[in-house]
Amino acid sequence: MTATPAAAQDNPGWTLVIHGGAGVIERARMTPDREAAARAGLNAAIDAGTKVLAAGGSALDAVEAAVRVLEDDPSFNAGRGAVFTYEGTNELDAAIMEGTTRKAGAVAGINATKNPIGLARAVMENSPHVMLAGEGANRFSREQGLEQAGPEWFATDERRRQLDELKSQGANAYDIDMKYGTVGAVARDAKGHVAAATSTGGVTGKRWGRIGDSPLIGAGTYADDRACAISATGAGEFFIREGVAHEICARVRFKGETLKAAADVVMAETLALGGTGGVIVTGPSGEMAYSFNTPGMYRGMASAAGKRSVAIYGDE
Repeated sequence: MTATPAAAQDNPGWTLVIHGGAGVIERARMTPDREAAARAGLNAAIDAGTKVLAAGGSALDAVEAAVRVLEDDPSFNAGRGAVFTYEGTNELDAAIMEGTTRKAGAVAGINATKNPIGLARAVMENSPHVMLAGEGANRFSREQGLEQAGPEWFATDERRRQLDELKSQGANAYDIDMKYGTVGAVARDAKGHVAAATSTGGVTGKRWGRIGDSPLIGAGTYADDRACAISATGAGEFFIREGVAHEICARVRFKGETLKAAADVVMAETLALGGTGGVIVTGPSGEMAYSFNTPGMYRGMASAAGKRSVAIYGDE
């Protein structure tokens, strides 16, 4: 079974779903100030994405706009506020994909582009490649004239504290809870096309140039007009092994499952491997879905039909 953009007569209008990471996010661990800041950031990202979509803009423009807001917000682990590597640096990953032609762009291990999602889009649109990494990606960013930023832009005192706390637990300490997440957005525009975008600083204490699922097309990010658009967050090593994003799309496309059903099955399979986290999904039918196997996930959604919500905890 294949899915195509909805016909004009049954067009459900635009949809937008965003996330700011999943993990051990519980009320007992959250201060009122941190919760308020997170909810404000999620609402600002929804505002940015819905502004594009409500004006008839593309899903691709909408997901980039939403993710840029989250990258600039130190409440989230992407761009400014990214977590630190074990060596005390910030290494940023991002990916973007549109469902019409399945063009995609991704970057990994970059450290000087103010908005990594913008660089991922430049790779998609202005290079013959899908993925660039490290210094080559940094150089391409400068050649493209993208806004650069120094280490002081990305680094925050709270992320340094988190690294210090982690390292105090021992030389091999690692953020197994992945509790500071990733950011992402998926959208369906008024023409029925879908897109996905994901951006992250990785996990606290990562070493040796570690790269997770976020910039890997088919693992943490995927978009296909025949099925859906997905952005993932969580224990990247397991999401890579499961091929989470493409696996969900395949179930929708070939089995005809709803987005929620497909996402729940794949997240259960990921958990069976040992991987925790979550996904956001939307598709040509206008369906919007979350699926996560953690105590909480920073998330929000909006639609042309007037639906809008922001949530953090699992019981919301």
